[in-house]
Amino acid sequence: VVVKVVILIVNEDLSVTEVAVGIVLRVTQPHIIMSASKPAVAAAKPAAAPQKTTKKKTKKGPRRHKKPKTVRFVINCNDPVDDGIMDVSSFEKYLHDRIKPQKGAKAGQLGDSVRINREKTRIIIVAQAPFAKRYIKYLTKKYLKKQQLRDWLRVVAVNKGTYELRYFNINDEGDDEGEE
Repeated sequence: VVVKVVILIVNEDLSVTEVAVGIVLRVTQPHIIMSASKPAVAAAKPAAAPQKTTKKKTKKGPRRHKKPKTVRFVINCNDPVDDGIMDVSSFEKYLHDRIKPQKGAKAGQLGDSVRINREKTRIIIVAQAPFAKRYIKYLTKKYLKKQQLRDWLRVVAVNKGTYELRYFNINDEGDDEGEE
């Protein structure tokens, strides 16, 4: 196939200027070539590039609900329980009565969103997200204050999901003065 190609430019004042003439022996994009029978102004219009149509793939079938994300917190009460100054069962009951599973909910009505379990000297809280780790620390400190243990115990984050009750490191100042 031999095709004569004429390139025309349309100026701002709508005058047409011929730029180049050539012969193409092989046509690769037939939608750009225009026939010689059309007027020159029509040939001067820029040819639109072919558009790729992409179809979005949609999943068909029943939509599945995602499982609610759960978070797990552990409070390790090993040291105070071994010394006999704290009872884990009363702490578990306190948490059960005080935890609010959602903002604006009543305390003590946990439902399915929060579970509190006790394993020897540890309390395990499994809750649906969002549930703040800081809230567990707040309630633990509040319990220690109520039991008048806050002066001797502190709540320390051991790792991402674990708190531990530890004694304050109190150095006896009376011993240091007696040595001088």
